[in-house]
Amino acid sequence: MDALSSLQVDTAASYLIAFLLPALDAVFPVLPSETAIIALGVVTAGSADPRIALLIVVAAAGAFLGDNLSYLIGRRFGPTAERRFFSTPKGRAARQWAERSLKRYGTQLIIVCRFIPGGRTAVTLTCGLTGYPRRGFVAGTGAAAVIWVLYAFFIGRLGGKAFEDAPWAGFLLAAGAALAISAVVEAARRIHGRRAASRGYAGQVEAGQVEADNPGEHEADRHELDDRHRLTEPQHPGDGCPGGADPGPDGVGRPDLQLTQRES
Repeated sequence: MDALSSLQVDTAASYLIAFLLPALDAVFPVLPSETAIIALGVVTAGSADPRIALLIVVAAAGAFLGDNLSYLIGRRFGPTAERRFFSTPKGRAARQWAERSLKRYGTQLIIVCRFIPGGRTAVTLTCGLTGYPRRGFVAGTGAAAVIWVLYAFFIGRLGGKAFEDAPWAGFLLAAGAALAISAVVEAARRIHGRRAASRGYAGQVEAGQVEADNPGEHEADRHELDDRHRLTEPQHPGDGCPGGADPGPDGVGRPDLQLTQRES
């Protein structure tokens, strides 16, 4: 109760938390920035103080600057950032996903990644590493910061309104709702990714671009065709070579052809 009570629009700590946590969790995803904004919404649910708008602006500014800090790190310190965030198999998979999705969705992904667990860090760093256009990135992160702060603050206020006499209950309700929404977004992303992969594989099959599961299949077929071709070739018992084998292309070098040429 004391921790929530200290987060009021008239305390400097509220503005400091509203700015710092969203700014830093782009690089340190373990920081509970969304939880902090939800808590601010809960404790101000019964207030109409105009300074609430300032609190929202400060939080959005922190989120925006954090995204652009992540971009700058990827752009200026590429190899170090790649080793720090994408050196593990899971990290490499996250970067590959971010690159593919950026090519397909662009600015839309920069906005939506705010609601994907771990997506913000992967996308913003990858934008810096790959040199994503700065103008589009700034526009996307600006929109993402505003949408995300309003969303988290609004959920907090709903929880606070539902439990005006029990702020912690309101906070737990709001945090649980935000967690459920994130889970739904992540599940939808995974399902969409699997369907897209299935459609891409089906398209490759139709275009004849998918290789056989057994690389030796084509080689075995080729040998079988060669054997059939040799069995169906006409044999020439009178040829100069044992077994009637053709000594060269077009029969050049056969003794009967050489004798014919001399007589003529």
